[in-house]
Order: sequence, then structure tokens, then C-alpha cells
Amino acid sequence: MSANHFSDRVRGPRIDLTTALSSDDDVLVVGLVAGSGDGGTEEPTLLLVEDFLDDEPADQISAALSALGANGSVGEITRIPAPQSLPVGVVVAVGLGTEVDDPETIRQAAGNALRALDGSDRVVSTLSAADLGAAAEGSYLGAYRFDELRSEKSRPSEQPPSAVSLAVPAKSKQAKAELDHALIVADSVAIARDFVNTPPNVLYPAEFAERARILGSKAGLRVEILDDVELAKAGYGGIVGVGQGSSRKPRLVRLTHEAKGAERTVALVGKGITFDTGGISIKPAAGMDHMTSDMGGAAAVIASTIAAARLDVPVTVIATVPMAENMPSSTAQRPGDVLTQYGGTTVEVLNTDAEGRLILADAIVRACEDEPDFLIDTATLTGAQMVALGTRTPGVLGTDDFRDRVAAISQSVGEHGWPMPMPAELRSDLNSRIADLANVTNHRWGGMLSAAMFLREFVAEGLDWAHIDVAGPAFNTGGPWGYTGKGGTGVPVRTIIAVIEDIAGGQ
Repeated sequence: MSANHFSDRVRGPRIDLTTALSSDDDVLVVGLVAGSGDGGTEEPTLLLVEDFLDDEPADQISAALSALGANGSVGEITRIPAPQSLPVGVVVAVGLGTEVDDPETIRQAAGNALRALDGSDRVVSTLSAADLGAAAEGSYLGAYRFDELRSEKSRPSEQPPSAVSLAVPAKSKQAKAELDHALIVADSVAIARDFVNTPPNVLYPAEFAERARILGSKAGLRVEILDDVELAKAGYGGIVGVGQGSSRKPRLVRLTHEAKGAERTVALVGKGITFDTGGISIKPAAGMDHMTSDMGGAAAVIASTIAAARLDVPVTVIATVPMAENMPSSTAQRPGDVLTQYGGTTVEVLNTDAEGRLILADAIVRACEDEPDFLIDTATLTGAQMVALGTRTPGVLGTDDFRDRVAAISQSVGEHGWPMPMPAELRSDLNSRIADLANVTNHRWGGMLSAAMFLREFVAEGLDWAHIDVAGPAFNTGGPWGYTGKGGTGVPVRTIIAVIEDIAGGQ
């Protein structure tokens, strides 16, 4: 897949608004709210847009679902033939549980429905009755597939729906604006998924940089790319050191959304290790293929900056994205080497598999030279994140107030970030025998926390900073669920976009 095709490809269905069913539609998706009486004795009810269905077909749908024992539990999918009075052939009811006021419930339900509708072309959904934006995001991402590298013989014969119409009482400007915003956010998540799902023999640093350049330029961003020669000359010792073991040389990409009259600047930094063998400190073979996702932080930062431009957010956003491939070879850095990071700090490399923090340190120092008001970095940084929080909950660390703000926003958009501490007693464990810092501690305790403490050494004093560790959440190695398929998830794109918008609101 070429860089131009990558930038132009359609990543989800066409989504619009509708006030009525059409004979061109194939499937009607309705939400089923679980009974909330004591002991669950109340009957489940349909979630419908006012006046979208007449009473008779609505009652027929309810009766058919009741006969099949549908109870509206979260994730439940029930198919029934549509009443003859409707122009569609099938009705699909998706369980909502009882928490219909939670946008994430609607987002997950829409994703569940769209994942179950391969082979259908045009879908109408009434989940918009609860939350239009969430229904749009969930539908778009639930229909996301990455089949670009399959030959024709192995492509699924049944494809996801090409069009989704969200039911509304009227096509108002407010509804259209809400839909447009949701689709930009969802497409940005899908861009990050595409980056992560592209294999490392296709997406190496130079190609990653080129794809970022094309996408960024099309979105109106200012783009700067430094190659390996320029990185070495400028003193980016972390990026050069990590990348020196590979024949595919490192890059640093800078993307700028410069908003007119902006009073605030947000710096974004994302880890872009296009494949991580661990280097000389090589990883076990089992599961190493998952390291195609080790650029998930960079993918999220690039996608979020593009979203800021497409949304025309009145905040200047500057992304600094280091890209390297961590390989073992005769030129690779060794355990015990000392490198000089951008800005002059020396680091003893005790473990070459703790490489992400080395390239992030260079990028953070460069990002701080722009004198931003806020700095967010994100990375698939530590296995300790998964040990502490599991595979779906990002760890959020940083300066106390901004860390808590980012975590709260992450929870509000359904990405579930959780605030974590940086205990002072761990700092001394990063002292080196011969350099300013060591890149790891001499123990395994609090690995996510000590990695963030290493990064803190490179953050400008007094700067509001948050670090989001997405080692598990950025890549789904299990089965699909909700609007999340296997592979790249796009986490934490929605968190970053929401934080930028929160900053733009001056809250």
C-alpha cells in the first residue's frame, strides 16, 4: 500500500442523518434498554427517536424481541424479521443495559451492532436517540477493517456496511455539527489504527515520516522532517543511539497546527518505534510480533494533530515525533553504552529494550524549546503498565493537576485513563555509576512509575505535563469487543483531542 493510497483510503462507512426509513435501507438498528425494576422484573424497552416509527411496528418489534427472550443486557444482539410495514428486511436490537445516559454505552453498542452487520450495505440506527455523537463514533469504528494487505482470495466475501444513517427528529444545524465533529474524531482514531496495523516491513521510519508528511500536508499542517544525518548533527543522541542498529535509519517529524490568535500552545510527543526487538537486550520470541504496535504513541499524536487542524481548534498544537527501529546488529548500541541526549544530559543504557524513553527524552527537550503551555506525551512504554492496570486502562502520570485533568477527561470519553503517582523514593534508583542518569532501575518494582520519572528529567521546569502509557490499550491482542477490533485501537487519540478542546475552552 503506497503512502498516497494510505492517506486517501476510506476507513469507515459514510454516515449521515435521516428522519425516515427508505426503501434503499437494508437493516434497522434499535437499542434495547434492560428492565430496571427490582429483580429486573420490568420489561425491556426500545430506545427510539420520537415519531421515527409508528406505534404498530414498534409494538411488533417489542413483541418479537420479547418472544425471543431478549433482555437488553449489554452486548446482546438479537435479529428479527422486520414488520411488513417497514421498508427494511431486518431489525437488529442491541442491548444497552440500564446506563443509557452514558455515551460510552452508546458508543460500544453502535460498535457491536456494526460488527455484526457484515454483508449488509445500508443501515439505519436509532441509537442516536441517546447520543448522536457517540452513535456516530461507535458506528464508524465498529465498521473499521484493515484488509489492505490481503489478496483477493483471502478477503472476506461479506464487507461491513458502506452507509449508516442516524435517525433524528429533524436535520438541524446542531445535529449536523455534532455529526461532523464525531466523524473527524472517529476518522482520526482510524488513522492511528491504520498506522499501527501496517506491518513493520512496510512502515519503517522513513516511510512512517513520509505518510505523516502527506497526511499532515493535506490537513494544512506545517511539516518538518529530520533524517539521520541531521539528527546526528543536531545532537539527538537518544534517537540516533536507538536507531543505529538498523539499516532503516531514524527520523524526527514535526507537525504544527498554528491557530490564528491562539493564546495557548500544546506540545505533543509520541513514541515511534516502528519495530522493537529489544536490541541487544533482545525480547523473547513469543509475542514479539506484537511489537509492530510500538509506534502506537506516535500514531496517536500524528492523528490527533491532524484532528486539531480539521476541527480548527483555536490552540496551537505542535507534535514532535521521534521514529526509529530497534534492532540488534554489529552497529547496535550495547548495554553499558553512554549516550548524550538532545540538550546535553548523559544516559547510561543499562537495557537496550528500554529504548522508548531514550527517543522520547530527545523529543521532549525539543518540544519544550517551543515554550508550550502544556505537554502531553504518549507511548507504548512499559509492560509494567499492563501488570498494574491491565490491557484496557492507560496509566496517566505527570504534574499533579494536569495529570488528574487528563485522566478525568480520558474517563469521560471512554478511554479510561487512570492517574498514577511518581513516588520520590524511586528517583534515586535511576542514578548511574558513570553518567547523569541510567535508563532503567536495578529492580522491577514500579516500572511504569520510574519510566515516567525518567521522562520528567527532560520536561521544562514549571510546565504542565502529562504522560500517557498505553502499552496494553493501544493494541488489542484478544477478541473484538464493542467498537474495537483486533490490532490497533487508536487509544489515546480521543483523550488527546478532548484535552486540546478543553484547553481551547479555557476551562
